[in-house]
Amino acid sequence: MAGGVLLASVALHLRDPHQSGSWGFCPWLLATGTHCPGCGGLRAVNDLTRGDLAAAASSNLVLVSALPVVALLWLRSFAQRWQGVRRPLPQPAAGLAAAVAVALVAVFWVVRNLPFGAVLAP
Repeated sequence: MAGGVLLASVALHLRDPHQSGSWGFCPWLLATGTHCPGCGGLRAVNDLTRGDLAAAASSNLVLVSALPVVALLWLRSFAQRWQGVRRPLPQPAAGLAAAVAVALVAVFWVVRNLPFGAVLAP
């Protein structure tokens, strides 16, 4: 999995998604004219590979904010497998965290398409 993420990051570093159409077009944006929660994600990864955290956050704040959480969970899983121990997250906490994450993404999706939330649009 880490190799796939690394390969995708290198590809995004080498082929700049800031150039219109370089990686295709967002079907949601083409169909509705609104930005989905993933819009700007490729540009954010490209900006992160170049070390520009501010530009990455400007492209997709939710993606950039989620990366440390995903990295910590991955490292936790890696460490547990290395030690031969598996301690799953407590179900109530995992369910609550998933519900909060879905709610935050939904709010982000709506707000980035409103006039006052234009700063969140890619």
